[in-house]
Amino acid sequence: MSQETPSKPISSAGRYTITAALPYTNGPIHIGHLAGVYVPADIYARYQRLQGKDVAFICGSDEHGFAIPMKAKKEGVSPKDIIDKYHGIIKQSFEDFGISFNNYSRTSAKVHHDTASEFFKKLYGQGDFIEEVTEQLYDVEANQFLADRFVMGTCPKCGHEEAYGDQCENCGSSLNATDLINPKSTITGAVPTLKSTKHWFLPLDRYEDFLKEWIIKGHKNDWKPNVYGQCKSWIDDGLKPRAVTRDLDWGIPVPVDGGEGKVLYVWFDAPIGYISSTKEWAAREGKDWEPYWKDENTKMLHFIGKDNIVFHCIIFPSMLKAHGDFILPENVPANEFLNLEGDKLSTSKNWAVWLHEYLVDFPEMQDVLRYTLTANAPETKDNDFTWKDFQARNNNELVAIFGNFINRVTVLTHKYYNGQVPEPSQFNEVDKSTLETLRTFPQTLTDSLERYRFREASQELLNLARLGNKYLADEEPWKTIKTDEERTKTVMFVALQIASALAVLSEPFLPFTSKKLKHILNVSSNYSPLENSIENNWNDVAQKEILLPSGHQINKSELLFRKVEDKEIEAQLEKLEATKKQNEQIEKEVTPQKDIITFEDFSKLDMRVGTIIEAEKMPKANKLLVLKVDTGLAIRTIVSGIAESFEPEEIVGKQVTVLVNLAPRKLRGVESEGMILMTENKDGKLVFVNPDEASVSNGEKIN
Repeated sequence: MSQETPSKPISSAGRYTITAALPYTNGPIHIGHLAGVYVPADIYARYQRLQGKDVAFICGSDEHGFAIPMKAKKEGVSPKDIIDKYHGIIKQSFEDFGISFNNYSRTSAKVHHDTASEFFKKLYGQGDFIEEVTEQLYDVEANQFLADRFVMGTCPKCGHEEAYGDQCENCGSSLNATDLINPKSTITGAVPTLKSTKHWFLPLDRYEDFLKEWIIKGHKNDWKPNVYGQCKSWIDDGLKPRAVTRDLDWGIPVPVDGGEGKVLYVWFDAPIGYISSTKEWAAREGKDWEPYWKDENTKMLHFIGKDNIVFHCIIFPSMLKAHGDFILPENVPANEFLNLEGDKLSTSKNWAVWLHEYLVDFPEMQDVLRYTLTANAPETKDNDFTWKDFQARNNNELVAIFGNFINRVTVLTHKYYNGQVPEPSQFNEVDKSTLETLRTFPQTLTDSLERYRFREASQELLNLARLGNKYLADEEPWKTIKTDEERTKTVMFVALQIASALAVLSEPFLPFTSKKLKHILNVSSNYSPLENSIENNWNDVAQKEILLPSGHQINKSELLFRKVEDKEIEAQLEKLEATKKQNEQIEKEVTPQKDIITFEDFSKLDMRVGTIIEAEKMPKANKLLVLKVDTGLAIRTIVSGIAESFEPEEIVGKQVTVLVNLAPRKLRGVESEGMILMTENKDGKLVFVNPDEASVSNGEKIN
């Protein structure tokens, strides 16, 4: 058992506000989300509840941001359809997996809109924002200003070619979208232009002294190195004002004069979702929400992935400081990333193990995935999930160690004593030593959990099962039952105490297993009570002389875990292999080159710059638009099959490339006098082949 640091007392805080990063509702939950945020957060919340602490474990769906309407447009549905679909999938998956949120809300809820608006107005009224007219990147093809996460380019500081407009995930540097080298829109792939717009900014530079005092001096020794290091890098680099509003039509409307057509930037409104979710929970439970956010005796923790460090450690605390009424987080235990079978998890490439699919493929095996992700948690570096490791963790550890010990104890108790805890005789030194070691486990686990070392804690829990297995193997009650019945009673009594301790201490890590084991042993805790049973809690394991008294009746034995068969793992690997081949095929899919033509053939094509001056839908034709195009030579009527991709009004005034010497032909009775040249971007969206970003005169030839 770990003895790296001296034992420290169990935390004295009586109230905890524990938040888990709000998942974005543009897709389901996968194992990377679970390993990085939700499993460690749930372990910590359950652990504190077992000690009788007042815990508010808060989360909810992040339903704003530009990705939502873009995905809706791509799927041909409304943004509300998208958020309702994925909010439902995510919430149900969390419930089925046993994530024990006190409240799971959503940022589209009225309570959140009201809370975020009030927060903005208070800062606005205090003069905490600055107003600026700036040039921001604009995607002409999408007719949309680009939020920072929808611009990608080369980082000017480290040269990483896939840096986002707000941050380079390779070097952790803070960026503005306009800093990027060779920026491209992630929406259409187009090179963005600059366009002027007015916005409100939070001047983070005003909070540098506060952040230096709070983080650099105050949390150097207790925050994880990856969190502290990234924060220090941001602060040392010099903080700059960050926009808190965006030019979007999806989100929370800016609630002050001049904010028409603008919404609160998603990074500003999303963390306020923790507050609004707490309000929602408190109202439902008849509680006062304010102590969970305003009482200095409350310990607040944010569980996040490393890509959210800056928002939770720099920006949100600056917002809270500016507001003036809220406490600050005591810790922000962020994890690194989890890979899958050697490759980076990717939602767009379907390279993931989706939680809702796992729950179908492995019903009633939630704890196996929880344990595997915890035992291999990416706490200090990126780690890799493999299905072979999943199988080995289950079969060689949960089944062979934990499950084996419980099965032996309960089967023998029924075989020898009809399921009743026997009366022990005299304890020898081995018995006393074993019971003394048993009582150290709550503190051993606490030492790991209070340092957010969940991987270490999971192995300490397994060490308790190993203690039980070794004790049984050494004392051999199946032999002594024939020669010394009194000794056998003592051995079985001690083994049942270990089993009872496992039932309690496993609850944060393996909640479904713990519940099943408590039913077998007929025990309960303050977190999961059972009628007519003995109650044991976290501290009882350390303090009680006896957890299961003599004469206590246990229930019928049943297996806690089953083996995972090779064929089940092969099926998962085959699914991933099919995904990999599909991705490779998509990457390779390029239209084959047509037959070679001569220069004379090419020179026959007359391509000109034109401007669409009118557009209307072709009657009784879903795919066709009738366009009037000024080609510089004449006003041409052109019928184009783009009606499913564009509304007529959005393309009027757009310059396009026109093949003007194509032989006319009639389409649905309308003579088409040319062809608009178009292509598809990487997302399969039709885009115009523009002659140039700058305006060109109609009729100019394209050579």
